[in-house]
Amino acid sequence: MRYLDIDSWNRKQHFSFFNTFSDPYFAVTAAVDVTNAFKYAKEEGLSFFAVYLHACMRAINAIENFKYRIHDEDQVVVYNVIHASPTILREDTTFGFSFIHFNEDLSFFSDNIAKEKARIFNSDDLFPPTNTDDCIYCSAMPWINFTGHKEPVNGNIRESVPKLAFGKAELVNGKRLMNVSVSVNHALMDGYHVGLFFEKFQNFLNHIN
Repeated sequence: MRYLDIDSWNRKQHFSFFNTFSDPYFAVTAAVDVTNAFKYAKEEGLSFFAVYLHACMRAINAIENFKYRIHDEDQVVVYNVIHASPTILREDTTFGFSFIHFNEDLSFFSDNIAKEKARIFNSDDLFPPTNTDDCIYCSAMPWINFTGHKEPVNGNIRESVPKLAFGKAELVNGKRLMNVSVSVNHALMDGYHVGLFFEKFQNFLNHIN
């Protein structure tokens, strides 16, 4: 972890401007092709969620701006590694927040998901033992092919963690497509960085193995 030198940052003015907003988040929803990821998951007996979330986290960790977090209102921390904090659904339809440590190896990452699922299924806790901001917040909504999505924002604190949502994967003209919503703090990144994320995410989905 290190602190960003804001004075030498080429986005210094952008940061100063958007950091004054009560809700500086902007959101984009776009479709990704998960045909290869879905096929790979089925052939290898893996969770489809684990496979596409791993590709997502590889993309997140490949873009520095997605590692930025605002601390003490006007300082920007740069984390070395970003982890995943997806909601995990229980049988009673409630959910728990998880904290899944990222690993470049899909098998290790899948094991980390399984451990968090077991913890949540055997408790009624909302929050995980680890609850830091070196993560992304994300939710899977495989029942809905949404075309837009609004994330909640806590107006009492300055939030900076990216928030993602994954929709239903549907067959369209022989391809399996999944809409993904990305909400990010405009003080830390712009549309360019979100576009870069979708480009890298698609590339990792196309090359699982």
